Amino acid sequence: MSDRFKALWEERYGPDVPVPSVTPDAITESLMAHRTVRAYLDTPLPEGALEAAIAAAQSASSSCNMQIWSVVAIEDQARKDRLATLASNQAHIRQAPLLLVWLIDFGRLKRLGEAEGQPTENLDYLDTFMVGAVDVGIAAQNAVASFEAAGLGIVYLGAMRNNSEAVAKELNLPPLTAVAFGLSVGFPDPDRPAHIKPRLAPSVVLHREQYDASGEQEGVARYNDVYAAFQKAEGLPEKRWADATLPRLASPKALHGRDHLRNVLEKQGFRLR
Repeated sequence: MSDRFKALWEERYGPDVPVPSVTPDAITESLMAHRTVRAYLDTPLPEGALEAAIAAAQSASSSCNMQIWSVVAIEDQARKDRLATLASNQAHIRQAPLLLVWLIDFGRLKRLGEAEGQPTENLDYLDTFMVGAVDVGIAAQNAVASFEAAGLGIVYLGAMRNNSEAVAKELNLPPLTAVAFGLSVGFPDPDRPAHIKPRLAPSVVLHREQYDASGEQEGVARYNDVYAAFQKAEGLPEKRWADATLPRLASPKALHGRDHLRNVLEKQGFRLR
């Protein structure tokens, strides 16, 4: 294994998780080097970087090749400012030169069915919505890999759903088209470097043949310590992973408006049978 792979592995999992005996490839090392970037230079993206990333996104797997997603690219500062206000006033939305809003897009298939005189009843079913949610996530992650290979940084923006109805209005979304998440993109500010956030050990999430949670408690306890140490090193409150995660599940208040998402989707024409 390469020294870089070993270093990335230890940053991701801590020093006491055994490193596998593997000859790593450049793609795996690039993916393992991912970190969330929340501080950007005002330097524009290289010419063609957006188009290359979208081509990478469209090269991702797509269920039945239905391609049930779209993306809106936003560079206008005034529009970024308005969307930032709708998404918990996150400064990096305003600061990054590019904001992408990824969409679950049934509208295109609905219009295709109407043009061809064919029924599209299955757009009303929850499974089709899940297909859209899965496909847009896969596509976006391909785009992220492309951006990061070009030296750019990103942060996913779930808060773009906090005020989904207002975001839909700002972006002039047609019926049967819904906001999935946002993505800020730009060159990372070297004066405010981002670091690799540790994850649960593979032994906690990788099950062989059948689901087995027998070692989960021990693995989570270890990760709580690793996470707290990372928080302290970042100058953040020294809290465990459990302390950071469980409050997000405690009550609808923690969803910051996303508890109304079903109503918003229904207004956009989604039935979710």
